[in-house]
Amino acid sequence: MNLRIWAVLALCTLLPSVLAEPGLTRGHSVESGSARRSLVDSFDSLKSRNFFASALRQRSQPEVESLEELASKAEEAEEKRDLTNEAGLVKRDNAVETNQNGSQYIWMLADTYAGETFYDNMTFFSTRDPTNGLVTYVDRDRSFSQNYTYVRDDGVVIMQSDMKSWVPLGGHRESVRIETQKAYTGGLFILDLQRAPWGCAIWPAFWTTAANAFWPRDGEIDILEGVHDNEHNQITWHTNEGCYLDDEGDVWTGELEHPNRTDKGISCIGFIGCGITEWSRASYGPYFEEQGGGILAMKWDDEMIAVWSFFRAAIPPDVTTGMPTPSTWGKPSAVLRNTKCNITQHFRDHVIIFDITFCGDLAGNNYNTAPNCPGTCAERMMDPANFVNASWEINSLKVYEKSPIYATVRSDASPSMAPWLSMLVSSVVVAGLSYSFS
Repeated sequence: MNLRIWAVLALCTLLPSVLAEPGLTRGHSVESGSARRSLVDSFDSLKSRNFFASALRQRSQPEVESLEELASKAEEAEEKRDLTNEAGLVKRDNAVETNQNGSQYIWMLADTYAGETFYDNMTFFSTRDPTNGLVTYVDRDRSFSQNYTYVRDDGVVIMQSDMKSWVPLGGHRESVRIETQKAYTGGLFILDLQRAPWGCAIWPAFWTTAANAFWPRDGEIDILEGVHDNEHNQITWHTNEGCYLDDEGDVWTGELEHPNRTDKGISCIGFIGCGITEWSRASYGPYFEEQGGGILAMKWDDEMIAVWSFFRAAIPPDVTTGMPTPSTWGKPSAVLRNTKCNITQHFRDHVIIFDITFCGDLAGNNYNTAPNCPGTCAERMMDPANFVNASWEINSLKVYEKSPIYATVRSDASPSMAPWLSMLVSSVVVAGLSYSFS
């Protein structure tokens, strides 16, 4: 009987207590340190167990000392272990979130759009603007050849409109609209940006919707949207009939925008949708830019679609460390709950979109209400000097997905232990050291 078999016997004996430890997860450990320590501490008592008594008497002293040495080394390794384990996974003891049904999960990074590869998985939209803007969206080749899209030496992603050409009255200005090739149904989306486009006649948006011809059947979520030199971001949901914004209770910090109230609630149907305007001047426009930008975060699951924004100095530490925990961020700026809207039914298969359009159905129709915008929207389009602020400057866009934590298996729940026992067939992990028995 060699040391590997000893390790197996040890783990089999201790398995019920190990499985009772919290934090056994899919592919990583939330509180695995305590499980390892439980194994280490139990090595000292192995020799007194009746199960091993006769076997231990047959072992030579050097082999017994080897077993104790293994425990000692494992304990020492645990003491030296930093926040990152041997698989490169970050311990997330403080990042556990809880669903409404009581199940637990953490947010794991799924996709990163940043730096030189930002545009690699993007599609350039180059057909007619569906919002009737005075814009010509260009394809990938045209965009890069004209420097509408590029990546700076410091890794910041630039996306901007034509800032050089004069256009005739009523003419269209070239600009960019891109969308991810991958579609998402839920997730945690965190955009870190230094500036968003703003200025008279300018209508930018960071949003999601389905890439099909059935809008708004599968929903639209406007995460960041503004016009002219506004200072407040507007968050809006657009759906088919049957989705309503529940404004009961004090659950968001923003203000309702032109609510379409019905006897069932605030309707999110069609072009108007249901919108909430952020109160903070740091959520859009020149003041947001002066603060060094910040982040916008959207949490989308079957319980809610919630949006937060933080200017640079107020970004939560858990976001910076890559362990986002939205439950600690306070009230969102806006939230659509599942109390009056079946989110799974009304929102699915969304691509992520950035665009810069001009005038059109929103910025054109309300141009006369913008206090600092002279003339008409069409007249404003003519001079390229009016578009020096029509630019996105993006540090990164990260998409996280829910990674569920498996339910804890107690020692008195023996039928549930079968899946864990089957894992012993191929390998065993003792105090973080793996022994194979092939």
